[in-house]
Order: sequence, then C-alpha cells, then structure tokens
Amino acid sequence: MHRTQGARVPTHTRGGGQARTRASLRAMYHRLFRVFGPQGWWPAQSPFEMMVGAILTQATNWRNVERAIEGLQRADSLHPRSVLTMRGGDLERAIRSAGYFRQKAKRLKVFSRWYLGRFAGSPRRMFRTPWRALRQELLALHGIGPETADSMLLYAGAQPVFVVDAYTRRVFRRHRLISARATYEEVQRFAMGQLPPRTSVYNEFHALLVAVGKRFCHRRNPACGHCPLGDLPHTVR
Repeated sequence: MHRTQGARVPTHTRGGGQARTRASLRAMYHRLFRVFGPQGWWPAQSPFEMMVGAILTQATNWRNVERAIEGLQRADSLHPRSVLTMRGGDLERAIRSAGYFRQKAKRLKVFSRWYLGRFAGSPRRMFRTPWRALRQELLALHGIGPETADSMLLYAGAQPVFVVDAYTRRVFRRHRLISARATYEEVQRFAMGQLPPRTSVYNEFHALLVAVGKRFCHRRNPACGHCPLGDLPHTVR
C-alpha cells in the first residue's frame, strides 16, 4: 500500500476549550511524527491482502499476521476466489499462526464471498460506494467489527475514517482527551472532529499512536520518563 510522506496537520487554532483540545491533539501528532517519522501503513501488496490482514490481526500481533499472510502466499491463495475454493482445513493451516484460525478462516470465506458477489472482487468498485454506506455493509458481515471495517476503509480504500484501537484509547485517555467509558464511536467522533478531514492524517496518526503505545505507553508500567509525550499533561492509573 502507499507510504505516507508526513501528512501535515495545521497547528493554528483560536481560543476556547475546544481550540485548546484541538491544539493539544495536533501538537501530539507533530511531536510523534518528529520522533517516529512516517510509518508507511498498511504494508500490503494489494487492497485484498490488506483487508485479509485486517481480519487476521484481530486479537494477535502483526508478526503472527505476517506469517499467516506468508502461508496464504505459499498456497497461492491471496485472492478471494482462492480463499473460497480452499478446503476449510487447508485454509486453517495456512493462517494458523494468526490464532483463532478456525473463526478467522470462516470470516475470510464470508468476506471473500461478499466481496466477489457484491463487487466482483474489484476494490475500485467496492470503494466507489460512499464510505458510510459501505461501512454498514462491512459491519453486517460475520466477524467484522468497527476497528476491522474502518481499517479496511482507511488503508485499503483511502477513505477519511479514523481507526480506533486499544493504543488510541490508552494514549487519549491518559492525556485526558477522552473518558475511560468512551465508546468506539465517541472516540472516533472526537478524533474526526478535532483533526483535519484528511485520509493521510488519519492514516499517519493512527500508526503513530500504535508506535508510541507499543514502545512507551504500556498498559502496565508505562515509560513516561522516556516517552515523547511524557511532558504533556497526563494521568496514569
């Protein structure tokens, strides 16, 4: 997929609480980008591979997904028709490293059947659909939740949708931007309301939040003293 070149987030805002929140969020973005640089998400050779990866990455780490993708490549099955024609056991073995391989094999078949039947396996046709309507179709498929659907929309379709994951919640919560009880949709609306509506910004910021979450903002024993955001107002509970 495309490598971003440092999407620019404007930092000029005007007075008021909302403006201060917007300035804080954008300052966070710029600081993370200076430290980590462009992340180049999502690594994939095709939109379909990216969408397969979005399903496989549920409840596992990326290295396990890479191994599962390699398994599908060895089986010459990174195409929706190939996924559908594979025996269930063969598909499960190919993606075993991703964990929950039986459930994920079923989800891949459901998604591939829908993708072929609805759009003839064409990403161009798929992402020609208005993204809000397409999102609802994706959410209606077995095993596809908001994070998976939004990842497909953003990274495979370049749609202006902000992806929320555990790292996003943790960083935003600790920096007092959202409440601990905020729902997925509330966090997403917050981010999309404060950031410029640019696919490149949503892409990069999500990846940067994952980077800082993995390296510093750990669920337990966060390394605030070394974190590039450590001197910004925050609370660790």
